[in-house]
Amino acid sequence: MATSYDYAPLYRSSVGFDRVFHLLENAQRARSISDWPPYDIIKTGDDSYRISVAVAGFTQNDLDVTFQSNLLTVTGKKQEAANEGYLHRGIAGRPFEHRFELADHVRVNAADLSNGLLSIDLVREIPESLKPRKISIQSAPALNSAAPVQIEAQRAA
Repeated sequence: MATSYDYAPLYRSSVGFDRVFHLLENAQRARSISDWPPYDIIKTGDDSYRISVAVAGFTQNDLDVTFQSNLLTVTGKKQEAANEGYLHRGIAGRPFEHRFELADHVRVNAADLSNGLLSIDLVREIPESLKPRKISIQSAPALNSAAPVQIEAQRAA
């Protein structure tokens, strides 16, 4: 049972959140992609993250990590091996692709393959121009503080 949400009221009252609404709409659609191989997303610091993908049996040459316009794609395709001698083949070697939508200003710092885990380190680097800054408040120049001028009228005799 899938629930559909209408984001139209949010579009009317917000500006610049189109990407967020697009992500929400995509997330609620049924996923046709399997979640194999399993992966973890870990927050390792205030502005750092790690994605760990279990890629047992894959070598460095079988894996590809690409990053383009806030989309991190991890793909794996094993070289064909001879089927000779297998009585049981339980270690999956099928091709896979995982896509991760990254927030603005998140970049890939490093990738490492060790003990069957592909670890991808991410860091969020907010540019100085987008960081919060203190705005000084200035007061308006004071008006003449001289005594008020009175208008004299002719007195009736």
